[in-house]
Amino acid sequence: MPDKSSCLVTKLSHYVDLTDADKNKLAKLEKSERTYGAAVEVYQGGDSNGDLYVVKHGWAFSYTDLPDGRRQIVKIHHPGDIIGFPDVALKHLTTTLCTMEEVCLCPFPKSALDVILRESPRLSALLLSIALRDQVVLIDLLRAMGRMSARERVSYMLLDLISRLRVTNLQMTDTIRLPMTQSQIADYLGLTNVYISKTLIKMEEAGVIRRRDNHLQLLKEEELIALTDFHDRYADMDTSWFPAA
Repeated sequence: MPDKSSCLVTKLSHYVDLTDADKNKLAKLEKSERTYGAAVEVYQGGDSNGDLYVVKHGWAFSYTDLPDGRRQIVKIHHPGDIIGFPDVALKHLTTTLCTMEEVCLCPFPKSALDVILRESPRLSALLLSIALRDQVVLIDLLRAMGRMSARERVSYMLLDLISRLRVTNLQMTDTIRLPMTQSQIADYLGLTNVYISKTLIKMEEAGVIRRRDNHLQLLKEEELIALTDFHDRYADMDTSWFPAA
């Protein structure tokens, strides 16, 4: 069955019961695979926009360059994500996609969505909802970056990451594998490497987090939620308006 190894099917099945026909349609999106090493730019902003990508395994991120040469990371991508939805209506890509580690991506042409849109209204509604929810998540991130301290921003990012990862890993408790460098975290949160380093050290000393190799444990998750007024946008979704299966 295609869902046994598909992070995309696992992610979408978290919200609705997918039919075998829907699973087969999604499996076709992951038919072609390409593996990239760490720190590889898969495409650049301004390139022709013809494909979307399913993340099979590994972490990647999308970023844009600021006028002064600094980098702003705008999205972190995990297994099960579909990369490219924000640009689907545009002829050219607005961001650059870069890998954090070895990543396996499944590219598929935008035209492949045609079958899903025509034959599976329920799956189409789910993909639309996820894309629109990501806009709400972006608003949450802008709020965090514009009004929160360095500690609050880092806390918010960690809560957001673990909430997303729990959708495709039901066994996850309070520990995540974090392949991001301090430089990447800084570019994501609009801070400097020094701020990130000092903030993580202080949080560790306060007993809020624990780091080991490339893993990070949230020791006081509820305390961080209260600190940042964090809302989990991933655990649940209103599917009451979806077309019947």
